Amino acid sequence: MVAVKRHETTLCKVAIADDAYVAELLSNSDANLTASTLDPKAHALVRLGALIAMDAEAPAYMWTLELARRAGASDDEIVGCLVAVMPTLGVARVVSAAPKLGLALGFDVATALEALT
Repeated sequence: MVAVKRHETTLCKVAIADDAYVAELLSNSDANLTASTLDPKAHALVRLGALIAMDAEAPAYMWTLELARRAGASDDEIVGCLVAVMPTLGVARVVSAAPKLGLALGFDVATALEALT
């Protein structure tokens, strides 16, 4: 008998959009964190990368930033997500996300840039 590994089971459940599994992961943050097998900080930073990828608006970042900070992520690590995703997403997406992420962090990039000129 071949043992099925955890990641294989997860891939199968996600691939078929297993209703119960998906519902649990979407409705229960703790279950989602546990199922991801990531530590809380990595989990929040991955979610932040997804927000950058989907070109989310500034308010969408707030909850994820709070999770990241509670998990011990520094502002440098949070902004580092922009750098990390740039090769995959491209410069334009990261440029679009930078001021939105800045606002969520309490820093107005546009005002700071105006002050430089």
